[in-house]
Amino acid sequence: MSNQQQPVKMWSGRFREPLDAEFEAWQRSIVFDWQLLNQEIAASKAHASALAAAGIVNAVELAQLRAALDAIAAAHASDAGKAEVRDHPSAEDIHHFVEMKLVERIGLLGLKLHTGRSRNEQIATDLRLYVRTQIELVVEGLAAWAAALVEQAHAAHDAVMPSYTHLQRAEPVLVAHWLLAYVEMVLRDAARLRDCAARLNYCPLGSGAVAGATLALDRTIAAQELGFTAPTANSMDATSDRDFVLEYLQTLTFVGLHLSRFAEEITLFATAEYGFVILPEAFSTGSSAMPQKKNPDLTELIRAKVGRIHGAAQAVTLQLKGLPLSYNKDMQETQEPAFAVGFVPQMLTLVARFTAALTFNRERMNEAAQSGYLNAMAAATYLVHKGVPFRTAHEKIGNAVRFALEKGVELGDLSLEELRAFGPEFAEDFFSAVTLTATLDCHDVTGGTARRRVRNALDIATDRIASLTAFRAWEAAHAGS
Repeated sequence: MSNQQQPVKMWSGRFREPLDAEFEAWQRSIVFDWQLLNQEIAASKAHASALAAAGIVNAVELAQLRAALDAIAAAHASDAGKAEVRDHPSAEDIHHFVEMKLVERIGLLGLKLHTGRSRNEQIATDLRLYVRTQIELVVEGLAAWAAALVEQAHAAHDAVMPSYTHLQRAEPVLVAHWLLAYVEMVLRDAARLRDCAARLNYCPLGSGAVAGATLALDRTIAAQELGFTAPTANSMDATSDRDFVLEYLQTLTFVGLHLSRFAEEITLFATAEYGFVILPEAFSTGSSAMPQKKNPDLTELIRAKVGRIHGAAQAVTLQLKGLPLSYNKDMQETQEPAFAVGFVPQMLTLVARFTAALTFNRERMNEAAQSGYLNAMAAATYLVHKGVPFRTAHEKIGNAVRFALEKGVELGDLSLEELRAFGPEFAEDFFSAVTLTATLDCHDVTGGTARRRVRNALDIATDRIASLTAFRAWEAAHAGS
C-alpha cells in the first residue's frame, strides 16, 4: 500500500477554501447511494477492461484492479460492511468510497482507474444497473402473485360469486373469472416493466462528464461486460437522462394500484357484511381492546403503500422538470426515490403467500350470486332470442323485476302466468334460461365468464405466467442483441 495520500476531495485542485462543514455533511450522498456499491464495483471493473484495451493499464494492473474491486465488494457484503460504507466519515459518495478503498489496497494504481471517466457517467450507469436488477425482482414477484391467483382459480372450479358495478350487485361470475381479472393486470404490469428494462439497457460509460471520454475507449467493451444492449448514443443525454428512473417509478405505480384494488376488495369481502373471504391468521392481527377482532393488516398496508410509490414518481417528475442539459446536482435527488420503493419485491412475495392462503366462503358467495335479480340480463337476452328488440326486452324485464321486488321473490320464482303479464313471449323454457349455470354460460364469448371460456382462459393464463418466470433468461438473451 502506498504511503502517498490521495487528495481530500476528488475535485479539490482548484479550490483554496474548505467546504462549510454543515454544507459538506448536508450534500453528501454516501448516506443513501451506498446501496449502489455492487453496481459501482461492476461498472468500475468494466471500465478497467476498457482502459486495458486502450493501453492505459497493462494486464497485470488490470488483474490487480479487478481483484481489489472484488475484495472491496466482498468486504462490505455483510450488514456490518454495508454500515461501514453508509457511515463512512469522509467519502462524498459511493464513487469516492470505492476509490479510497482501492488506494488503501493497491496504492496509486487505484487513482488510475478514474482515467477517462466522470462521476456523471458513473452514477448514470450505476442507477441503470440498479433499476434493471429491481425490475427483475419485481417481475419475479408479479409472477409469484399471478401463480397464486391462478392456483386459487383452479381450486375454485365452478364456484360462483356476484360481480359488482357501482358497488351494487350486477351479474354472477365464476370466482375464477374474478381472480383472472387480477392476473390480466399483473401481466400488463410485467409487460410495462419489460419495456422499461429494454429502454434503459444502454450503457453510459464512455460519455465522460458531458461531451464524451477524452480517450479513444471502445465503449462496447464495458457495455457487453455489464450486459447492456449497446453504448448510449449521445453523451449529453446519457449523463443527464433519468427517464428510466421516472418510467420505473411510474410503472411501479401501476403495480401499486393493482395491488391496492385487490387489497380493497379482499378487505371488503372479509367483512361480516360480505362474508366471502376468510382471512388467513398468519397475515392478520387482533385488537388490543376487542377480543373478537381479526384485522386485515396486510391488505390495509398494501392499500397504503401505493401512496409511497406514487409519491416517489411525483418527486422525480418535479426534480427533472426544467433541468437544462447536461448533468446537474439536482439529479442526486432522483436516487432516494428509486431506493424508497425497494420494498415492492417483498410486498409482492407477501401478497402471493397471502393469496395462496385465502379461504373463500363458497356457500355465502353462491347465495349472494343468486339473489338480487343478477339474472336480469340473462332474462332480457332470453327475450332477445324470442325476437324482442333489446330495448323492449330491457323494459319488460325491468317491469318484471319491480313486480318481483314488490312480491319479495326472485325472477325465477314468478309463475308463467305472472310473467306473461309483461309479454306473450314468455314460455316454460324461460325458467331454464335464468338458472345460475345458464346465466353464467350465456356469456359465451372470448373473455366472458361462461364456464368453458374460463377454463380455456385459465390454461392460457398458466402459459403466460410461465413466461414471466423466465424473465432472467429473457433479459440475458436481449442484453447483447
